[in-house]
Amino acid sequence: MPCEKKPMRYGHSEGHTEVCFDDSGKFIVTCGNDGDVRIWEGLDDDDPRFITVGEKAHSLALKNGKLVTASSNNTVQIHTFPEGEPDGILTRFTTNATHVTFSRSGSRVAAASSDFLVKVVALSDSSDQKTLRGHEAPVLSVTFDPRDQLLASSSCDGSVVVWNIEEQSQVTRWTLLKKSSDVSNAKSLCRLAFQPPSGKLLAVPVEEKVHLYERDTWSHVTTLSDDLITQPVNVVCWSPCGKLLAAASVGGVIAVWDVGSKVCVERQKHEKGFTVCALAFSPCGSQIAYTDTEGCLGLLEGVSSGAAPDRSKSAESAAARDYDDLFDEDEDGLMDEGESPLKRPRPEEEEPIPSTGRVRNRAAFLDDDNSLDTGSLKLGAERFPDEDDGGSSIAPPAAPPVSLQPVYDGPMPTPPQRAFQPGSTPAHLTHRFMMWNSVGIIRAYNDDQDNAVDIEFHDSAVHHAMHLSNTLGHNVADISQEAVLLGCPGTDELASKLQCLHFSSWDNHKDWLVDLPRGEDVRAVCLGVGWAAVATSAPLLRLFTSGGLQREVFSLSGRVVCLSAHGDQLCVVYHRGTGFDGEQCLGVQLLSLGRRRRQILDQPLPLSPRSHLSWMGFSAEGTPCSVDSEGVVRMLNRSLGNTWTPVCNTRDTCKSKSDHYWVIGVHENPPQIRCIPCKGSRFPPTLPRPAVAVLPFKIPLCQTSTEKGQMEEQYWRSVLLHNHHSFLSVSGYAVDQDALSHSLKEQQELLMKMFALSCKLEREFRCVELAEMMPQNLVTLAIKYASRSRRMALAERLSKIALEKAQEDQEEEHEEEHEEEHSGEAAPRCSRQPPEDEDEEEDLEAEPQPRKRVNPFAKDTAASPEKVSLKPVSVSKGARSNPFKVSSGASPAQPRIANVLDNIPHRKSAPLTSSSASKTKKSPVLKPLAPRAKSKTQTLLQMSSKANTKNPEQRPIESPAPASPEGAPQSAPQSAPQDTENKRPQTGFQLWLEEHRKSILAENPDLEETDVIKEAMGRFRSLTAEERLSWTERAKGPSCDDAKKRKRPEEEGGDEGRREETPEETSAKKPKTAAAKLSAFAFN
Repeated sequence: MPCEKKPMRYGHSEGHTEVCFDDSGKFIVTCGNDGDVRIWEGLDDDDPRFITVGEKAHSLALKNGKLVTASSNNTVQIHTFPEGEPDGILTRFTTNATHVTFSRSGSRVAAASSDFLVKVVALSDSSDQKTLRGHEAPVLSVTFDPRDQLLASSSCDGSVVVWNIEEQSQVTRWTLLKKSSDVSNAKSLCRLAFQPPSGKLLAVPVEEKVHLYERDTWSHVTTLSDDLITQPVNVVCWSPCGKLLAAASVGGVIAVWDVGSKVCVERQKHEKGFTVCALAFSPCGSQIAYTDTEGCLGLLEGVSSGAAPDRSKSAESAAARDYDDLFDEDEDGLMDEGESPLKRPRPEEEEPIPSTGRVRNRAAFLDDDNSLDTGSLKLGAERFPDEDDGGSSIAPPAAPPVSLQPVYDGPMPTPPQRAFQPGSTPAHLTHRFMMWNSVGIIRAYNDDQDNAVDIEFHDSAVHHAMHLSNTLGHNVADISQEAVLLGCPGTDELASKLQCLHFSSWDNHKDWLVDLPRGEDVRAVCLGVGWAAVATSAPLLRLFTSGGLQREVFSLSGRVVCLSAHGDQLCVVYHRGTGFDGEQCLGVQLLSLGRRRRQILDQPLPLSPRSHLSWMGFSAEGTPCSVDSEGVVRMLNRSLGNTWTPVCNTRDTCKSKSDHYWVIGVHENPPQIRCIPCKGSRFPPTLPRPAVAVLPFKIPLCQTSTEKGQMEEQYWRSVLLHNHHSFLSVSGYAVDQDALSHSLKEQQELLMKMFALSCKLEREFRCVELAEMMPQNLVTLAIKYASRSRRMALAERLSKIALEKAQEDQEEEHEEEHEEEHSGEAAPRCSRQPPEDEDEEEDLEAEPQPRKRVNPFAKDTAASPEKVSLKPVSVSKGARSNPFKVSSGASPAQPRIANVLDNIPHRKSAPLTSSSASKTKKSPVLKPLAPRAKSKTQTLLQMSSKANTKNPEQRPIESPAPASPEGAPQSAPQSAPQDTENKRPQTGFQLWLEEHRKSILAENPDLEETDVIKEAMGRFRSLTAEERLSWTERAKGPSCDDAKKRKRPEEEGGDEGRREETPEETSAKKPKTAAAKLSAFAFN
């Protein structure tokens, strides 16, 4: 008996649901935990009608145009069907009603409740009630005898009772079930049922089996079971003819038995394994509708009794046997005939299969685990003695193999997720949130009293609250600091409309309205800064300005799922393709709509297995975030190739499986997820106003219960949340320097703690790995810690890492400075030219940026090794020589690297920074190698040099002598004072490099400047400690004092005329020039 299982449809929120057919079989009616009753015109109905009966609907029954529901307000209500108009309250209980059912005639209703009572109420006169007392716990279910004389009920006290309705007495009582305290704690709902139309048998689900009891004698007749059912049976249901009995278990298995033969003729399993809590046969008996505890509706089609179609199937069997005999006349065809009823209804689909049906059927029959034994075959043969073809008699037993019914046995496609608005509740609710975000709340009311939209702002300073009449039927909305955007679908008469309330406009016209083209409906909307976006069913994305001007319009790559915006960023989620096995195939597109319009990314959107997207938006700092139906919050990691990192799982903090968190916003500083806890539901009610909770971030690393795992999680969480600073800086936004420095300090404290822990555990290799992640100044602290821990081998490795990091930093600075001065680096060496002044002006303009500082040694960078060698300046006797010329041709990198090497063991107050951040941020906090004051000093000295160049009359000494043949020394005396007078004292490495540069270049003439420095570093480090100390003492001696004491001579002359000025003479001369004043101001 082939049966087709349709894909399930989402109908209600998570929790108990029930289903039934109307008398004609045209409508399927369901109810659920969301308090709604939905009326489906078939499973493919995309817009079912709904009736709100209360906060929750526990059960329903439908008969003769009357819909009876048991709601959470302890009442049993009546509504007309299909209009859905309220028709009064049938009865009341002191607690919730748990189950309702109609009598066969439809004249009476039986209702069970948690107050241990069962009431039988006449539909025409609700005062005509009969109360059945005797259960000692909440009642699980009730069912009428088809003759309307008896009623059976099951209870949490473990009993099943048969009542005489008129006498209100117990006819019989069995103790069959496990006891429980409440319906929610019961192992099974125990939905029992009398056999129609005679009521001869009573079916009772008992654990994993179904017991059948005979009427009148109430003896146990037989038991129906199946190997596939391994968990308690939840509900049973008879077909209208009474020949088939369907049962569904807690494990999601649906089995159908032929009661006459006691053979299981159909087996189906829930596609996700959820509990099936309701079953209903259609009036014609060919369909079974079922619902699960996740609120989904399913349908089995092609269900029929085994006797009715046997004669036609027998004819098809004979035809199939004749077809098979064409290929093999020696065989009797018994194997093939057993499977022919399954394959013949669709011969067209099986023609492309290259093998004959006989070979395929034999393999399938022999390999089928669900095939029956010989006893079952004999039972089938005895039941059909009149058939001329004995092979057809085993057709019903051979039907259960589900895998043989469809030709395609692969994964089934998943229904695509519908478009939704992040921060909104389902559109079918009469009272719902249209939007809840960080700016405000938009509520929609659509009931008998009012059809309106209420807009509330969290900060009343932005705008006052508004109440709008929803005459157009808006169903999507968004709210920002500038405007409110509303959209409504189109009708047969009216086009879909987009309405904007631009309350931040300074003119008198605060709103505008746009009609979309015919046949194009609004699916999703969002608001950015100065613009609005709407995704339509075309599928197109249309952009508008806040004032209503139309901007770009472009096609989307698939049907839109949702839109979200932040500043200039627009995020679009769409269907990339068809998902399978419950998976959604979604893509995310991130666009920048600022001055540089560009696409940032377009990639698949990761989701948890068998889940759908429930929220998409941006953090308050502008990082895209997503939340799926499994509660996993993911954040875009811009520093790792735009990958998505899970930062929280809201399900970890839920107390019950039915509880959820409804996310409304994400913040990175401080790190928190703002959400609303929903008990027993996926979304909150509008009234009372729900309270907002805050959840922390937690990256799902391994072994977070250990100290090492906790520090690793804290470090990488801090790194992830630190990424938004670089994005804000690049985008031109202000960066909170305090938060930035605090984040860097936190990261490096965690690195040092992990380093100390690894040292304690003697994991030296891990210590080196941690040092690779540290900035240079933090490695020095690690070296100290390793030295104090007497791990000298580790300290030696760390010192190499510190040197490499210092070299990398200086090379990067050297490259930056070289690029800045590339255009005019040769001219300043030959003569004073305007380009030098322009470069100095650019340096002055860039001075507020701390990293844009002038290197005192940058003048000699571009020179070749020959020009920077230690050659004395040859001048004529009559020419005035420069008394301040220092015989140093070191490159700009020399003092930097020398300072790093000399200061590695002595840096105690260096700020904790990130080397990676120092490359991009240009921040004083991120520049530990050079103090901030030096940058200002060098800039002021450049101003001094510039002033001396532009005002030669103010300088007390001129140089009338002609330039030397080389030309280079002419400019050197003018730039030398600013490089020698105010620079830091030379280090031992600098002095050693000055004297040994020639020998290094002689041995390696092809070396570049940076290579010369590296070679010099290696040789200097190879010296003994005494030799290095002597060079350091020599550097501190005359070079430091002479540089401070030497001043310009008073009269012209050769080297013989030079004299050192006293400090009194120096102080008397300094105030005479503007440059000297600036220098004095800088140093004071």
